[in-house]
Amino acid sequence: MYKYDHIDQTLVDQRVAQFRDQVERRLNGALPEEEFRPLRLQNGLYHQRHAYMLRVAIPYGLLSAKQLRMLALIADKYDRGYGHFTTRQNIQYNWVELEGTPNILADLAKVEMHAIQTSGNCIRNITSDAFAGVAADEYVDPRPICELLRQWSTLHPEFAHLPRKFKFAINGAKEDRTILLCHDVGIELKKDAAGQLLADIYAGGGMGRTPILGSLIKQGLPWQLLPSYLTALLRVYNRFGRRDNLYKARIKILVKALGPEEFARQVEGEWAHIVDGDDNFTQAEWERVAQHFTKPAYKTLLPLSTEQLLAQFGSVEGNERIAFSRWLERNVRSHQVPGYASVILSLKPHGVPPGDVTSAQMNAIADLADQYSFGELRATHEQNLVLADVEQAQLVELWRAAKKQNLVLPNIGLLTDIIACPGGDFCSLANAKSLPIAKAIQERFDDLDYLYDLGEITLNISGCINSCGHHHVGNIGVLGVDKDGEEWYQITLGGEQGNDAAIGKVIGPSFYADEIPDVMTNIINTYVGQRHEDESFISAYRRLGVAPFKEAAYSHAKKKVVSEQAAGGAA
Repeated sequence: MYKYDHIDQTLVDQRVAQFRDQVERRLNGALPEEEFRPLRLQNGLYHQRHAYMLRVAIPYGLLSAKQLRMLALIADKYDRGYGHFTTRQNIQYNWVELEGTPNILADLAKVEMHAIQTSGNCIRNITSDAFAGVAADEYVDPRPICELLRQWSTLHPEFAHLPRKFKFAINGAKEDRTILLCHDVGIELKKDAAGQLLADIYAGGGMGRTPILGSLIKQGLPWQLLPSYLTALLRVYNRFGRRDNLYKARIKILVKALGPEEFARQVEGEWAHIVDGDDNFTQAEWERVAQHFTKPAYKTLLPLSTEQLLAQFGSVEGNERIAFSRWLERNVRSHQVPGYASVILSLKPHGVPPGDVTSAQMNAIADLADQYSFGELRATHEQNLVLADVEQAQLVELWRAAKKQNLVLPNIGLLTDIIACPGGDFCSLANAKSLPIAKAIQERFDDLDYLYDLGEITLNISGCINSCGHHHVGNIGVLGVDKDGEEWYQITLGGEQGNDAAIGKVIGPSFYADEIPDVMTNIINTYVGQRHEDESFISAYRRLGVAPFKEAAYSHAKKKVVSEQAAGGAA
């Protein structure tokens, strides 16, 4: 993974010293809150419902074991012993005190981490495929481009005050594991017949108040020209983005208003002035960065079959054999190198907020990374963690070690692998709580046999319209809304991420919190009752349409009315 050079380290250290001075002036009253607010946001520090929250960047989701141990130390020293992994490959601490934040940033700098541009109207943390560099379906390892663009965008003076926050996602595989089309800019990497690295650029995607899928505006862009082209794109947005209206300030609104063709035309017009400038990447820059992403010292191994792996269990370990077999099916992914696999550590055990990890678990995961995966791990946008380079022969041993930390629930891609934001329990922007809803659904659907029978279903929960829980692209989405001071929940169906990305549709009026488990049960029962053999939930929904699911979702309300009317008549 990328290692800081002198320039990187100096930049981060200077930012820590700068912020330390700003915090001292805020605490002694020399810097009023209205002036301090934009300064703290530039360093990822929010003021939430109960305390300050610090968001730490994990560039394109890549972490070392050493860095994870530091995150664990910070959780113990400055927070309440845990951190929360987010949908954008960051980690958040929800209970920090203002006085301690400069020291947190200083500790992060010791392990080449920071919180720069994790907030504010700037280019946020660049996200990518959690399986980059190892995925069996990968065309191009996107990480060198991710790192080059991270360096290009960090503290870029021209784009420090955009109309609104700006998010990149970069993919280089056949399967899109980045929700590419739901970002302000999505970059699809590929190679032509001559082996030249090219990029297709999608612009104007996003979720939130107005969910829109991005549009293709540029095909076959040589990788060297990415900085100049993206500069042109951001200049068009910077000039014409709606600074007069917070809710219409994202680039998706501009692209929709102009139309993708006109937006692309304007970008080309701006680009013509700078395409041959000095901002473009050079081969020397590529080599400087790419040397950090070479393959680790893989062994020459023979691939192992499922039967060979299961043969490691004795006759008295029948239950363990079954549990491991399920984990192997749901949590283990194929690898580019024979004899290796990638392992997803589930951060969704029942009763625990999705994405939350204790400091003890972080330290244990760091040990697992050192022992089984060359000292590295990755964060996924589904709020799980990945050990990317595990020898197949060590999978049983790894499973047993991770099981002790409650990290092996074999529910990846199933209904209880829920994506959820912190919601109203923490976030000052939230209209409703997300975490109790996730917990109630997990408790309702706690039978693994039943979950396996249901198959792939994504369930995403957001506590407000900002869609930090990505509810728009869940097969089933739950959105918390406020009605006269009460918490209600709106249901969307038909969303999907990946190559067939789609925005879900609202099915009707919202529900009380205590109704949601029954609503979910009715929706799922409708699927089970009307699906074809081996038909997934999303396929069944597209075939049947919303009507039967909507009728089922509201059927309990009709029964409630009838029951109340009957009770009134008896009285």
